[in-house]
Amino acid sequence: MNRMVGTAPHSLEPPSLGKSIVALRKNWPWIVGFGILSSLFGVAALFLFFSATIVSVYLIAIFIIIVGGCEVAAGFGSRSWDRFFLWIVAGLCYIALGAFALAQPLIAAAFFTLLLGTGMIVTGLIRLYLGLQFDDGIRGPVVLASIVTSLAGFLILIGWPNNSIFILGILLGLDLLVWGVGWIAFGLRLRQIHFLAGTDGEVD
Repeated sequence: MNRMVGTAPHSLEPPSLGKSIVALRKNWPWIVGFGILSSLFGVAALFLFFSATIVSVYLIAIFIIIVGGCEVAAGFGSRSWDRFFLWIVAGLCYIALGAFALAQPLIAAAFFTLLLGTGMIVTGLIRLYLGLQFDDGIRGPVVLASIVTSLAGFLILIGWPNNSIFILGILLGLDLLVWGVGWIAFGLRLRQIHFLAGTDGEVD
């Protein structure tokens, strides 16, 4: 009885990083393949930036509609709150915005690009203010990154609305490309571990 109390079942032990790597390393070809596919989509999006911008708008619109639907459902589920209808109205506005973006993707792209540029400026200025409060060791990189973010936002606003047909597509392409390269690097690292340890080896 004492031994049972003092010993935790093996199934309840949290999985270690080494065991997770053992489970993943045999699937390194699939991970590398996924990374290559993502990178190819990213490169295609960079060349077909107009189409990629439309796809980006559709993805954002679908996400907005889903969020709006969840807010409407949450509003109906909390009718005991005297202002629940405001939640429902907010959700319906989100759904209407998403539906408009699906119907008019070019206008929505211009609107989203404007929000993006403004948001980058505000984010950069906030980070700049916070970065100036840091110690000398990390102040420089944070301030530099903040300035770059703000300048990118200014450049987006300067070229708006003419640049709205390609900004979102380029950002989507870069995101897919960087994401894919990251997965390729991860898969190749798993491949190295797989062949160094052997197919039946263990990773601590």
